[in-house]
Amino acid sequence: MPFVITDPCIGTKDSACVDVCPVDCIHPRKDEPEFATSSMLYIHPDECIDCGACVPACPVAAIYDSPDSTPASQKALIEANAVYRVGDASAVEKAEALVQAHMSSRADLMAVAPTERAAAHAR
Repeated sequence: MPFVITDPCIGTKDSACVDVCPVDCIHPRKDEPEFATSSMLYIHPDECIDCGACVPACPVAAIYDSPDSTPASQKALIEANAVYRVGDASAVEKAEALVQAHMSSRADLMAVAPTERAAAHAR
């Protein structure tokens, strides 16, 4: 899995990354029904071509270039990105359950504003 979206996206869901992605691998897009109920955006690992265009486009620094570079405080969200499949209700539900569990277990991070959360990952 090349790229991982992490918790600064929660509460933001800025679609700048969606706009620059050449293969539309970031979901849910604003025109997809899951957008309204998803906590964050996800990168579909099979659709991603590993171009990296999304990383500088993200205004909250929520995207990491690999599972290995993803901070330890965000490791639970690697699986959420791996299982999310737009249009597959059970996959969406599983990904969202992982995000909700992350939010519950990392209340310290979730109390930080999304724009400052990436910096807090190192703590």
